[in-house]
Amino acid sequence: MTADSDAINLTNHFLIAMPSLSDELFRRSVVFMCEHSERGALGLVINKPSDILLPGLFAKVDLPLGREDLTTVPVFQGGPVQTERGFVLHEAIDVGEGESVYASTLSIPGGLEMTTSKDVLEAMSSGAGPSKVFVTLGYASWGEGQLESEITENSWLTVEADPKLIFETPVEERYDRAMALLGLESWMLSPDAGHA
Repeated sequence: MTADSDAINLTNHFLIAMPSLSDELFRRSVVFMCEHSERGALGLVINKPSDILLPGLFAKVDLPLGREDLTTVPVFQGGPVQTERGFVLHEAIDVGEGESVYASTLSIPGGLEMTTSKDVLEAMSSGAGPSKVFVTLGYASWGEGQLESEITENSWLTVEADPKLIFETPVEERYDRAMALLGLESWMLSPDAGHA
């Protein structure tokens, strides 16, 4: 087998922390993988709300929040990297030719996009923007081979992502619902799973 045939691509998947993962940042976390390649991986934790609501974030960037539907939505702790920077996960807005309507946007297979430019916030401040949004400060990242190593060490389970979990599922249910996508419940997994 060649190295290429062994490569896995977890873009548009959830990483689900094993119950044995005790790192406080990632304990019981669900991470949506925005990008995964041989160079590394980038994802957003989808079940760790911060104490900031969207109106507070908008006030920090001197914009009003023109969307009544988002006034009670929390900003999430997306991960430990660049925690002062905002990331907006949203449904793809097709403007043709694979282009995005926003400046700095990563198109994710499966129909979502991640935008880091202020223009998406400006659209939301004027009452427009994507109808479904998930906003984080910071992101999670892994260097070359690091994520694969953590998976081999039984730190993470993986399953294809379901956008309903991000946009429609109550935060406190996201971990258990992600486990359910695999037909599992967290109590079924021993903290020592996979170790002889």
